[in-house]
Amino acid sequence: METLEKLLGEYDYTLPKELIAQKPAAPRDGAKLLIYDRKTGKTQVDTFSNLTKYLPKNAVVVFNETKVIPARLFLKKETGGRVGILFIEKVGELIKVLADRKLNPCAKLTLTSKIFFTVADSGDKFYFLKPSFKISELPTVLGKYGKTPIPPYIKNSPLSENQLREQYQTIFAHKPGSVAAPTASLHFTKRLLSKMKRADIAAQFVTLHVNLGTFAPLTEKALADGKLHKEFYEISPKTADFLNKAKASGRPIVAVGTTVVRTLESAADQNSKLEKLAGTTSLFIRENYKPKFVDGLITNFHVPRSSLLMLVSAFCGREKLFELYKKAQSENFRFFSFGDGMLVI
Repeated sequence: METLEKLLGEYDYTLPKELIAQKPAAPRDGAKLLIYDRKTGKTQVDTFSNLTKYLPKNAVVVFNETKVIPARLFLKKETGGRVGILFIEKVGELIKVLADRKLNPCAKLTLTSKIFFTVADSGDKFYFLKPSFKISELPTVLGKYGKTPIPPYIKNSPLSENQLREQYQTIFAHKPGSVAAPTASLHFTKRLLSKMKRADIAAQFVTLHVNLGTFAPLTEKALADGKLHKEFYEISPKTADFLNKAKASGRPIVAVGTTVVRTLESAADQNSKLEKLAGTTSLFIRENYKPKFVDGLITNFHVPRSSLLMLVSAFCGREKLFELYKKAQSENFRFFSFGDGMLVI
């Protein structure tokens, strides 16, 4: 029987701290790009600005147009101590959060003299807080007082909160709801999208609001159930129609990021047709998964022992995945959210 520790150990690797990117490349499409062609077995190194050279002819590239919300708040406990919370989702008139320390039932957590939260319930690492304001006002409160929820490994970023709100965000983000960026899309610029258009490479947009299913550590329960935390996704009927026709005509579908893979694979039926266009997905993609809809993947370099690494192995196999990661390290690629990227075709 497979154990969680054995599985995580198979997706572990060491990385020098200096290769963890603390800010994005400037310009964004100046990031490095590692290209792996599965048909030829050939690996190349280039920059993102030259992506169109390596995409299959007539490809359709699919992006996630979700927008990161400033989901982190710092509140004051009644004892005077500070607590950081990460907003996860609304549940009726309550908000579900993660907290960086233990919270007592009925505790009052203060943001300002007029804005506070009361701990209403807890369970399985989460807390449910009742705000002192209408739940419909939450976006306004987060917009004014919230902080961009950058990952914990970005410890020394020189970027201010205003800069993070711009740079930890894709250029086409406009549907608020994510607590982390779909980072493979951070490399794209208007210049690169124009270049793709000139090369007859189509761009399409779907939505998956990045939540715990994407970045939370794997648990025994996830392994036993074969499912991750649920995340909301949506594909417009117009986009689904375009993608279904493209797929049926043999055009290669290239997903930008693991979130797009999970969206398209969750929506696709056994005949490789997008049918379930909205809902939640808990799809846990691993090495032996056979993609039903996605033909290629653009992705960043992911943290060790993560479900994201496992998803990428479905496109190239675990052994090859770690060969590519070693190659990236030897070429001084920058890793993780603000880091460089990889194309698997």
